[in-house]
Amino acid sequence: MTRRTLPLFDPALVGPALADSVRKLDPRVQFRNPVMFVVYVGSLLTTVLWLQALGGHGEAGAGFIGAVTIWLWFTVLFANFAEALAEGRSKAQAASLRRTKGTATAKKLREPHYGAAWTLVDAETLRKGDVVVVLAREVIPCDGEVIEGAATVDESAITGESAPVIRESGGDFASVTGGTTVLSDWIVVRCTADPGDSFLDRMIALVEGAKRRKTPNEIALTILLIALTVILLMATVTLLPYSIYSVAAVGSGRPVTITVLVALLVCLIPTTIGALLSAIGVAGMSRMLGANVVATSGRAVEAAGDIDVLLLDKTGTITLGNRQASGFLPVAGIDERELADAAQLASLADETPEGRSIVVLAKQRFNLRERDIESLHATFVPFSAQTRMSGVDIGGRPIRKGAADEMDRYVRSGGGLMPPDVKGLVDDVARRGSTPLVVVDGLRVLGVVELKDIVKDGIKERFAQLRRMGIQTVMITGDNRLTAAAIAAEAGVDEYQAEATPETKLGLIRKYQAEGRLVAMTGDGTNDAPALAQADVAVAMNSGTQAAREAGNMVDLDSNPTKLIEVVEIGKQMLMTRGALTTFSIANDLAKYFAIIPAMFVTTYPQLAALNVMHLATPDSAILSAVIFNAVIIVFLIPLALKGVRFRALSAAVLLRNNLLIYGLGGILLPFVGIKAIDLVLNALHLV
Repeated sequence: MTRRTLPLFDPALVGPALADSVRKLDPRVQFRNPVMFVVYVGSLLTTVLWLQALGGHGEAGAGFIGAVTIWLWFTVLFANFAEALAEGRSKAQAASLRRTKGTATAKKLREPHYGAAWTLVDAETLRKGDVVVVLAREVIPCDGEVIEGAATVDESAITGESAPVIRESGGDFASVTGGTTVLSDWIVVRCTADPGDSFLDRMIALVEGAKRRKTPNEIALTILLIALTVILLMATVTLLPYSIYSVAAVGSGRPVTITVLVALLVCLIPTTIGALLSAIGVAGMSRMLGANVVATSGRAVEAAGDIDVLLLDKTGTITLGNRQASGFLPVAGIDERELADAAQLASLADETPEGRSIVVLAKQRFNLRERDIESLHATFVPFSAQTRMSGVDIGGRPIRKGAADEMDRYVRSGGGLMPPDVKGLVDDVARRGSTPLVVVDGLRVLGVVELKDIVKDGIKERFAQLRRMGIQTVMITGDNRLTAAAIAAEAGVDEYQAEATPETKLGLIRKYQAEGRLVAMTGDGTNDAPALAQADVAVAMNSGTQAAREAGNMVDLDSNPTKLIEVVEIGKQMLMTRGALTTFSIANDLAKYFAIIPAMFVTTYPQLAALNVMHLATPDSAILSAVIFNAVIIVFLIPLALKGVRFRALSAAVLLRNNLLIYGLGGILLPFVGIKAIDLVLNALHLV
């Protein structure tokens, strides 16, 4: 995948984001974020007080009120900017997808088969159920299923992957996407979506962050932030009558002003996380698209961060997908090189991955180079489901390889006998979870070729990573229990399910969910659709069937089954980012208490000067410094909100400890340093 990653502050994004920051000052937009809406109302209130002060009737100096007002508006604008920048990144990604759409024509067939008469129509007029024929170098005009023919298709416009793929009728590779291009041959496609409802249309709409719905976890956090805001609002409101009473009782000082109360409220409510919460959610979906995975909802992204059971198919996910030759096991009296030579000859015309791997292994082990097929005057015997063997005839010399029971019948039918040690070799190979192929030269049994499922490099380490995060890995396969056990042990999964059927997969997911666990699964076939629909996080392969894509709540454009592990990491990264910034936001209020509370009441209670631990110059300077820091820190945290905290495979307890140490302690110490530095600058420039 070669999709270009935009810099965090790309000039092409910053300009529109700044304009959007102003447009988002619409009260209807601000009301969607309760915490920032309070800051918005406070900014309006201090603006009125500033205008009043300019008229000579202000509660404090016009300069002080004006400075507080400006920074309160900046707080709102910075929050808007963070959200607009995150949305802009998603919209830029959507725009790159939208460019793949264009005005296209389609050859609509009057009858649903190749060779029927067709009419040239605008692709936008096609409806679900219409049938079109697409020839070489033509764009596929709609999402659909191939009902006839086979062709190589260039899907790089959508997936970014330059290698063409095969799409053919029947099976799990019949699904095609509108906007992709047929490179060779032809296919007949039945449209499965109406205009505006194609996969590409839905994908474009989904990646536009502005349309993202809040997830349950985000809603819960919003409720917490609202509760904190309401509590602090009520506490702040009570300070005005208390201040008036204190001045009257003590007989000195002056009552706290409304401007200072607004500044206190804005500094104490969780404005940092309130300003960045939406940006974190949008950025989470954007990062998912950066990994070439389209999430159909923010819920799916978040659920990926909470899953504790991961179901993975064996073939193509844990293993390479095709068994490969791993050894030559000769019977007594036969040299291993002779066995390898015969096995290679029998496999020269075998275009299956297994056959090619036998040729390669013989070349690597014994330097047996591929022969010139024409010079051998050989007649090749292809594999068939009936004979379950393949091979070659060279000058009347038949060489065959195939399943043990079939080769036994073949030898016996010619009057030969299987050597007694063959059964032991076959059983040993099967016990290791591999597939044995018996090789026969004439009626002489030479030995066994072991075909083995090759576990992908690094997969065991990745499973260990998931285990450290508390995620249980379960391998699902249709193989027998012996094979499944061998692969499960080599791959390092926690559990395995052998001889799995669609009903087995569905039942297993329901079993885990009944235990209160969140389950993730990947799949590409129609037989996977029921389980995908049931799973909490369901990643469907883009190369899979329409049924699988519709059942999943994520679509992997690369069609890489191991991407599910990356999806989990992105989901957890989003949750970790939100948790880190929430911890920081709540912790940094402590420094603001020490800055503002003494400044508010020091004229009435001089003893409170002892709490001025930062030695801020004046009460006005202390309050303004806290307000400025509260606004500026949002800007500095935007990169963290967009990129996310660094992902590490750690348990929840360790993550909590790290959050408290880094973002909790940092949230306490950083404001002390920042507010003091701003105070020094304000006084050095005589701005207060």
